[in-house]
Amino acid sequence: MEQRKHDHIALAFSSQIDAIQADQRFTYEPLLGSHVKGQIKPMTFLGKKLRVPMWVSSMTGGTKLARVINTNLARACHEFGMGMGLGSCRILLENPEHFDDFNMRDIIGNELPMYANIGIVQLEEMLADKSYSRLVELVGKLRADGLIIHVNPLQEWLQTEGDVLKHPPIESIEEFLSLTDLKIIVKEVGQGMGPESLRRLMKLPVEAVEFGAFGGTNFAQVELARCDPQKQELYRPLAMVGHTADEMLNVINVLERDGNPLACRQLIISGGIRSFLDGYYYISKSSLTSVFGQASGFLRFARGEYSDLQRFVNEQVNGLKLAGAFLRIKT
Repeated sequence: MEQRKHDHIALAFSSQIDAIQADQRFTYEPLLGSHVKGQIKPMTFLGKKLRVPMWVSSMTGGTKLARVINTNLARACHEFGMGMGLGSCRILLENPEHFDDFNMRDIIGNELPMYANIGIVQLEEMLADKSYSRLVELVGKLRADGLIIHVNPLQEWLQTEGDVLKHPPIESIEEFLSLTDLKIIVKEVGQGMGPESLRRLMKLPVEAVEFGAFGGTNFAQVELARCDPQKQELYRPLAMVGHTADEMLNVINVLERDGNPLACRQLIISGGIRSFLDGYYYISKSSLTSVFGQASGFLRFARGEYSDLQRFVNEQVNGLKLAGAFLRIKT
C-alpha cells in the first residue's frame, strides 16, 4: 500500500486529463455495476454459438508466416469462442501445397464459425468460365461454413499486379447466389461501402456483411505504398476516399428503422476498431445481430508465441465485461 501511495504522488501531475478528451459516446454509471457481475452473454451468429461477440477478420495466406498466424488465431478462437475469417484462399486454387496454411478446422473446432475467402475478381472469372464449382470444392475441403467474398476495386486498380473488374461486383454476387447454396459473407477491405451499395447488398440473402470500413488497415493504401513515386502522388487522394463504421452503421440502422426489407440480418463491424471499447460501442448501437471484427490488433500478437495473443484476447474480453457493467451508450 505504501508503494502504491508513493506511486500516486509521483504520477499525479503526469496523469492530468483535459475534459475535452472525454469519450462522448458513453455515460459512465459507477453505481450500477460490479467487477464480479460483468457478463458477456453467448450469442448465435452465423448459425453457431459464440461466447464473445468478436470476429477474427481475414488477414493473410500464401506466405511463410501464414501457418503460424492462422494456427495461433484458430487456437484463440477455440479458447475464447470467437469466429474466424481465413485470409484470401486464392493461392489454394493455384497451388494446393499451401493447404495446411489454411486447414484450421481441427484447431478451431466444429462449434465455431470459420469462413474461407476469395476475391471478387476471382469470382467474376469463375462465373465467366463456369468453374465456380471449384469454390464449392474449396469450402468443402477446408470444412469451412461458407465463403467470404472480398470486394476490392480500388485495391485492384492500385495494385501493380492487379486484375481488372469487367462487371459491377453486385452483379457477380447476385449471379453466384443464384447458382450456389454456399453461405456467403461480403466484405470490403478498408474503404467501407457507401449507402447505395449497402442498400443493394442488404437486400440479398447473404449471411452477413463485413464492413471493412475506412479507418483501419486500408489495402488500397497498402498497394499504393508498393507503387512508384509518380503513381503514389497521383492516386493518393483516391486512397483517402471511404466510409467509416459509423457512417455504414447509421445507413443500415436507418434502413431497418424505416421498414426496408433487409434479407441480410447479421453484421461484422470492422475497420477502425482499435479496442474492445470501439467494439462495444458499435455492437450496442447496431439494430441487427452484430459482432465486431479486428485484423491488425490480432495480427500484431499472432506472429509469435501463442501466449502473447492469448493475453491480448483475454484483456479484450475482460474489457468488454467491464464496459458492459459500467458504461451505457448515449442515445
